[in-house]
Amino acid sequence: MSVTAPKPQDEGRKLGFRLTLPAQVLVLFISLFPLLMQLYISLTDWSPLSGMAWPRAWEMWNNFANYTDLISDNRLWSALGRTLLVMVVCVPVEFLLGLGLATLFADDFPGKRIFYSILIMPMMVVPAVAGYMFYMLFQSGGPVNDILSSLLGTPVTVAWLSDPVLAMIAVMVADIWQWTPLMFLILLAGLVGVPEDQMRAATLLGAGPWQRFRTIVLPRMKTIIIIALAIRVIECFKIFDTLYIMTGGGPGVATETISVYIYKITTQDLIWGYVAAIALAILVVLSVACVWAMKRMARAQGDRA
Repeated sequence: MSVTAPKPQDEGRKLGFRLTLPAQVLVLFISLFPLLMQLYISLTDWSPLSGMAWPRAWEMWNNFANYTDLISDNRLWSALGRTLLVMVVCVPVEFLLGLGLATLFADDFPGKRIFYSILIMPMMVVPAVAGYMFYMLFQSGGPVNDILSSLLGTPVTVAWLSDPVLAMIAVMVADIWQWTPLMFLILLAGLVGVPEDQMRAATLLGAGPWQRFRTIVLPRMKTIIIIALAIRVIECFKIFDTLYIMTGGGPGVATETISVYIYKITTQDLIWGYVAAIALAILVVLSVACVWAMKRMARAQGDRA
């Protein structure tokens, strides 16, 4: 009776699994334990003011009341609507600006490295610092009103951050300023990967810039575009530092996004069970969006193949 010797590839896989097992268990614990604890707390009325440790939160079981309260929480839906407004406005603007800048920087020109460094600088600024910068810029006596006064020839003293509509516009301008460079970097990486021989061949065949972009560049960049849009859509749900320093969610709740709303009810109202339910609901929605984006990426790669 002959015994088949194990293949070197199988031995290598087993050794690799054993070596990485501790790290895998640690990563699983770090990610899974907080999620399970959050799910546990979301099913109760527990809060730090309840006078008991969180492992005993089961004594305050509420039969999924936190999740049913989500439906009737008008403030939550308003905050979600403002978040979606920021996403709908900022992400397309950042994409178009990033794509235009990436197209310009795909070719060489004098001073490219200097302009490149200047262009990505906003992304390197700490969001809290960026928030303070734009807070000062949009003051009644700030540089924005000074520039408008010079252009219009009449004194302009607009209270940007005290008006509900103008405050939201100011927040969007800050977000676009800071995160367009990220979109630019991702799209530039995609443009650089487009084969130059195909572009030259299309040019020789008489294709114009728009035809080359539509028939060669865009199909090759589908995956990159989906990645860029997915990253920015998810990040819009986490906008907090810049917005909170600029407006604090005000005036009133005019610029209160979902992150600011969660922060306020976490630190002021201390209803942690309800906060956990909101966070889990958002996690599920964003996870579904990520799965959809990944399927689109796989389909785009299949079309290219």
